[in-house]
Amino acid sequence: MTPRFLILCGALVLALGVAAGAFGAHGLKRLVAPELLEVWRTAAHYQLIHGAGLLLVAALAPRLAPAPAAWAGGLMLAGLIVFSGSLYAMVLTGARALGAITPVGGLLMILSWLTLAWAAYMK
Repeated sequence: MTPRFLILCGALVLALGVAAGAFGAHGLKRLVAPELLEVWRTAAHYQLIHGAGLLLVAALAPRLAPAPAAWAGGLMLAGLIVFSGSLYAMVLTGARALGAITPVGGLLMILSWLTLAWAAYMK
């Protein structure tokens, strides 16, 4: 993933994260149980953190080994889509089984940060 693509994705992820947080705080309040509202908040929180992480990977790219840096960005994007996406879908559909794939997204996010460290070490 190129730094330019990571910046594009990071900015869009952050904009959508703010919108998701606002929707959770205002639009979902009367529609879902409080525990599902907390699940939504967790999804938005991790989305915002990893959206900023995408910008960080892009900003640091010139100081990192190129291949692992690209992998770090890809893993981070995939992780936040799977993690936050599965939680959003679970809240909106009520399909609790979707929570079973959420840890895969979390693992991808962890791997992205470890790969970022590897990219720094390899430079």
